[in-house]
This record gives sequence, structure tokens and C-alpha cells, in this order.
Amino acid sequence: MLEARAAVKSLHAYRPPLAGRKGLRLDFNESTIGCSPRVLARLRLLDAETLARYPEREPVEHKVATFLGLDPAQVLLTNGVDEAIHLLCATYLDPGDEAIIVVPTFAMYALFAQAEGARMVQVPAGENFSFPLEEVLSRISPRTRLIAVANPNNPTGTAVACDLLLQVAQAAPHAAVLVDEAYFEFHGETILDHISRQANLFVARTFSKAYGLAGLRIGILAGVAEQIEMVRRVASPYNVNAAALAVLPEALGDQAYVQHYVAEVQRGRAMLEQELGTLGLRYWPSRANFVLVRIGRAHAEFIQALRARGILVRDRNTDPGCEGCVRLTVGSQEHTRTLIAALREVVAQLKVHHEVKA
Repeated sequence: MLEARAAVKSLHAYRPPLAGRKGLRLDFNESTIGCSPRVLARLRLLDAETLARYPEREPVEHKVATFLGLDPAQVLLTNGVDEAIHLLCATYLDPGDEAIIVVPTFAMYALFAQAEGARMVQVPAGENFSFPLEEVLSRISPRTRLIAVANPNNPTGTAVACDLLLQVAQAAPHAAVLVDEAYFEFHGETILDHISRQANLFVARTFSKAYGLAGLRIGILAGVAEQIEMVRRVASPYNVNAAALAVLPEALGDQAYVQHYVAEVQRGRAMLEQELGTLGLRYWPSRANFVLVRIGRAHAEFIQALRARGILVRDRNTDPGCEGCVRLTVGSQEHTRTLIAALREVVAQLKVHHEVKA
């Protein structure tokens, strides 16, 4: 009888709660205004011949490399950051190897590493979800083959200084060190400039967040050319679809649109954090397009009360260290004002039941 590998059978499937997402979607950190009009205009020009051909990734990789100030050999376009993580695990992990992550963090690091038969080494974040550098360094062993860090981190919004990440990479030259910069645009700091000098360092980026292209599934994996060539060997030559490749140059070309949205989010993030403080709610200052807030025992009721007002937010109660927490995506200022008005109503409602305080 056919059976899946033991590593696969032991996995806990990641099933995001995508069904029934009607209303203001502040649950998956997507753009709340969508992509550039130039992207939509380019999509409308796609013809039957383009869709009938296999997509050609390399010409667009050259354009992306130029945008990033890298050599094309240092850049691989991927089907979102998820595929970048998957490819790194497939390239560098053997059964019995170890992968280090700091928790709480993005679930796909553990899922893809465990699918390769690797053992997860989970290091709890420090106070206020700070990066536990010394603990991470102490857990590096000869079996460590992957270290993944989201910067800024999801779901906490906290960021790690580049010098700390470089210390990790330098301490584990035998391991692939992935710095996932999915939320880079909202943070503004990057380790990308160091990849040419640190052979085991990889940087991932996405066009799902600031660029509003989550539905097209396109991301970037960057590293030294010799290592990207290894990763390219396990990637499908047709992993990025023709529509995504057609519109990506237009998305990159409309930086004014991206910068306007990023500025909206940054202003909205400050507004939201100020309001959470005024409401007496515990939150963590964020460098991303979301804020993690501790609601306490009433977290499920809080989520449902917002849903009843047409606003979707994400329950993070089961993440390590996030008991009673909810993640709120920050979008345009208009959408943030809508969220704040609803928060005031919901907090007033739940305070009657003494459930808001953790």
C-alpha cells in the first residue's frame, strides 16, 4: 500500500482561514488598496498567445536584479516567499539535519523544513519578543543547516538589527541563513547589501504586501551566485506564471504608487498604536504593516465582534507567547480610521464583561 514519507505524515497541515472573507480584510496583511493601475492596464493587454506559451523567467529576473542593484545570477524569482523557503529546504536539508527558528514566527519555515525530515530547533523570543541572539548562537551545532529569521517578524512586527543577523550567519557558515524581508518596505532597513560578502546569507522579498500582488504569487530569493545556482537546480523553470512576469516590471516601475501606500501604512500604524494605548490595550510596536495586540480571554469574542462590524482580523492565540493575542493589519488611513472606530465600540462592549484586559 502506498504511503507518504514519515516526515510528511507527521506534518500538521497549514490551512489558513480563507473561507468567508467578506468585509474589510485586515487578517492576512494584504494591501487594502490593491496594485498599481499600471499593473491592471498591463494585465488587460495579455493575449491568448502569451498565455499559450511557457513563461520565461530570466528576462524579468534581469530587471529585478537591476532594481535591487544585484547581478542577475544572484536573483531567483519564486512563486511567493513560500516557494523560496521550500526551495532552500529542498536544497540544503537532509533528514536528521537541524533548522533553527525563533518563535513565534511564520509557520512555513517549520513546515517545509520538517517535510524534508529536518529537526526543528525552536528558540523562544526574548522579552517583548526581542531577538535572543545569545540563545540562537548557543543552539548552532554541526547539524545546523538552516536558520530562518523573518525581519520584521510575523506575527510580532519586531525587527532585528542587521549586525545581529550577520553574527548569526558568521557563526554558522555551514548553514543557509534566510532573512525573510517580506515586510521590508514598511521597515526600510535591509541586509541585502551584505549578501555578496556572506556566502551563506539569503534574502527573500515578496510583492504580496506593499505591491498588492498577493494573488499573483511572486517573490524574490537573493544570495551569492554560486548558491543561487544550487537553488535554481531544484526550482521548476516555469515556477512563476506569465501574468505575474508580465506585470512585475510595471509594478517595479510605479514606485510612486508603492511609496504612497507605504507612507499611508506607516501613518496608519502610528495612529493605531496610539489608539491602542489610549484604550489601555497591550501591543508591541511594529515595523511591519500590522500590529499585534493582547486582548486576553476575550480574544475570540473580540474577533467576532469586529467581524460583525465587517472587519476581519487574525487570531494569533495559539502562537508561542501570544496567548490572547490578535493581529491587526494596517492599510490605508481611511481603513485604519474605520478599524479604530470599530475598536472603540468593541472595547467598550467587552469592558462591560471585564474581558479585554489580559
